Amino acid sequence: MKYDVIIIGAGPGGIFSAYELMKSEPDLKIAIFEKGRPLERRKCPIDGVKIKTCISCPTCQIMSGFGGAGAFSDGKYNITNDFGGTLYEHIGKDKAIDLMKYVDSINVSHGGENTKLYSTAGTEFKRICMQNKLTLLDASVRHLGTDINYIVLGKLYDELKEKVAFFFETEIKKVEIADNGYRVLYDGGSDECDKCIISVGRSGSKWMEKVCEDLEIPTQSNRVDLGVRVEIPSVIFDHITDKLYESKIVYRTQQFEDNVRTFCMNPHGIVVNENTNGIITVNGHSFEDPSKKTENTNFALLVSKHFSVPFKASNDYGTSIARLSNMLGGGVLIQRFGDLVRGRRSTVKRIEESTVRPTLAATPGDLSLVLPKRILDGIIEMIYALDAIAPGTANDDTLLYGVEAKFYNMEAELDENLETRHKGLYIIGDGSGVTHSLSHASASGVYVARHITGNC
Repeated sequence: MKYDVIIIGAGPGGIFSAYELMKSEPDLKIAIFEKGRPLERRKCPIDGVKIKTCISCPTCQIMSGFGGAGAFSDGKYNITNDFGGTLYEHIGKDKAIDLMKYVDSINVSHGGENTKLYSTAGTEFKRICMQNKLTLLDASVRHLGTDINYIVLGKLYDELKEKVAFFFETEIKKVEIADNGYRVLYDGGSDECDKCIISVGRSGSKWMEKVCEDLEIPTQSNRVDLGVRVEIPSVIFDHITDKLYESKIVYRTQQFEDNVRTFCMNPHGIVVNENTNGIITVNGHSFEDPSKKTENTNFALLVSKHFSVPFKASNDYGTSIARLSNMLGGGVLIQRFGDLVRGRRSTVKRIEESTVRPTLAATPGDLSLVLPKRILDGIIEMIYALDAIAPGTANDDTLLYGVEAKFYNMEAELDENLETRHKGLYIIGDGSGVTHSLSHASASGVYVARHITGNC
């Protein structure tokens, strides 16, 4: 089959590319290939009763399928250039913000109309952070919640499927240059297109590296983020989350001058497993539905590591550390903060006696046997720094889950249109190494679609 546009990956970037193309030129023949399942068929087998830990499905239902890894996230859309990617370096800061606001308007019109838009601008909390050697980054945050995010995605799919051909559970094996366009190959066949948009997300990092190698697209090393997910009683952070919801707080460590930052804050949420290319890591979700809220709040503490000469394989480094956690715990490890600072492993008995009830079944252990000392020392420093603005964060019973790892693609060489050196071949979203968030990935999809249709 010959299409005008083929999109590889049905995550945020692919969805918003297709949406904008469909709205601008309804007669375009568009196809989306996705290795995962449709939204309604995506279900992680972990039920907490019969199956309590990850069983390493061939295709992770949390990471792949319509909506991408963001489908079951807590649905936070951060409208900012301060974090979430470097899209603005390609298209300009004002345009990047305008596109993120446009994406927000689409989410609101597709089921998110009753959700709240938070802002850190002009808050008293910013001053309090500065007084305690912490930096609060500026952003507007639309929190959809895992439940409303699912509704929004469902409505977008219902609209898209009328005009766009979807091929689920169809993994693209190779992308080739064809006459006046591109050819995508999959088990049992191939299709061609005039223009191709690749939007495979972080879980497609290894695949993306191979595509860039085959098509001789230059790349440069990116970073890997390593750390833990912290779980505390929600009352400790309520005074922050009630006003800001998502607070990106950065601390510069005294010992090594590394930056440690909070990430993906989930008030009254749950901690969950994540499977990235067979590696079990940890993440967090939260909900808008009051009946699904818990008594805990969770967030990640991450340290970014960049590599250059002679070592450039940042993802391999992160993977090796996550594998070590999987080796020791059969998946995710959990440790009380008090046990960590005392230099002892947590046990089942100590976790059971903790005043903080874990929302994820994980293996009690010792994170100091997994994370490098420099990273772990920075995380401990950060927890004590946060305790100054949210007393109770450094309590003995605070729970730490590890490893949390954010893998970023090698950054492909792209021009100001997010186009490779091969005309008509675009790389967008987190798979490009340019974006690191739902909002930036979605905005990159809209931007490329407008470039293709001449509506920039």
